[in-house]
Amino acid sequence: MATLLQRIGLAAEKTFHCSQVLRAANIAKAPQHDQRRLLNVHEYVSYTLLSEAGVPVPKFGVARTKEEAKKIAEEMDCLDLVVKAQVLTGGRGKGYFKGGLKGGVKTVYSPEEAEDMASKMLGDYLVTKQTGEKGRICNAVMITERKYQRREYYFTVMLERAFAGPVIIASTQGGMNIEEVAEENPEAIIKEPVDIVKGLTREQALGLADKLGLTVKREEAADMFQKLYNVFIKHDATMIEINPLAEDSSGTLMCLDAKMRFDDNADFRQSKVFSYRDWSQENEKEVEAAHFNLNFIALDGDIGCLVNGAGLAMATMDIIKLHGGEPANFLDVGGGATAAQVKEAFKIITSDTKVNAILVNIFGGIMRCDVIAEGIIIAANELNLKTPIVCRLQGTNVDDAKVLIANSGMKILPCDNLDEAARLAVKLSNIVSLAKAARLDVNFEIPL
Repeated sequence: MATLLQRIGLAAEKTFHCSQVLRAANIAKAPQHDQRRLLNVHEYVSYTLLSEAGVPVPKFGVARTKEEAKKIAEEMDCLDLVVKAQVLTGGRGKGYFKGGLKGGVKTVYSPEEAEDMASKMLGDYLVTKQTGEKGRICNAVMITERKYQRREYYFTVMLERAFAGPVIIASTQGGMNIEEVAEENPEAIIKEPVDIVKGLTREQALGLADKLGLTVKREEAADMFQKLYNVFIKHDATMIEINPLAEDSSGTLMCLDAKMRFDDNADFRQSKVFSYRDWSQENEKEVEAAHFNLNFIALDGDIGCLVNGAGLAMATMDIIKLHGGEPANFLDVGGGATAAQVKEAFKIITSDTKVNAILVNIFGGIMRCDVIAEGIIIAANELNLKTPIVCRLQGTNVDDAKVLIANSGMKILPCDNLDEAARLAVKLSNIVSLAKAARLDVNFEIPL
């Protein structure tokens, strides 16, 4: 199961998760993986939230046109500026734009240069190691003053199961790939678990400052650490990563790069934070699914999955793997799905040309099996589905569902046993794959 969860994390295209640092530093004895739906926000949003909380950040502004970029640069009245592509991916500085520009983080020295650089980034696709060849669209750039730092630190607040709550991870080796630091020099990583009830106490914050060698500025550092923790709690964050937290040439402590991640389950009380969500940075199918209240994550396999319940969806993908198949998606329709939602789910699944078969696995408790069956039949008719469907239904109104499927005249293969259903789906997928390779039609009524 851990492998599937790792792939889900990659498919959702999440940025670096700090629990890797903990594992590399031998804190967690066994890997801790979760299937999570987390909101990532652009750097300018992180700067905004930090600034509102009184945490020092450089002067900044966000521009969506080259003219705006020039105006922001003029208003800053700084000699040195940095133009940062606002694309939700790590490694922006080492990436490249399809238009030819190398790097998504550029230093400029005048408003005119800021305007020119923004014109080269906006509307183009930034390609990094995390995005793959497709890249991600850059719809905005952040203009910020360049700071010359004399010391750099790493500071993160995150939720970590190994500590059963929040933990602060810090290091004197900021501005570097913290994962490499943890692997090569785990002693350089400081871990400070925080009592969720008490919060980060003044004594803890001062102790962290001392451990980082900030004894001269321990009061200033402790104040910043507490403010960062309060932002974490106030906005239901799952991670706030500052890399680097730096001491600039004037001796002021400042956050020079900030990444934040928030729990999707908190969207009902974090409307301001979630209003910053940039749908253009997310998987198109996942965005479409979200509009219909479907929990969908695209994977790389060829067997589509439609399941009710996240746990059952994971078990379904596991059993597909057990029989030698590869799931094409994680799709949880939830406990209250309608026939219309089921139809939309099929649209999303079948829009993936790699899908050779679909496995429907419904355990009807709150969810009625006849509603699922109705949705399957509607989808098969309206979408003229040629993809074979294996349907395993158990629970509420299952007999009614079986009658609906039997009378539909559709090539929907019912199966009571999950193991047998998975085996059948894998076999059908293999047949279709061979047929596609040979450019042949397949008769799915053959004995299986």
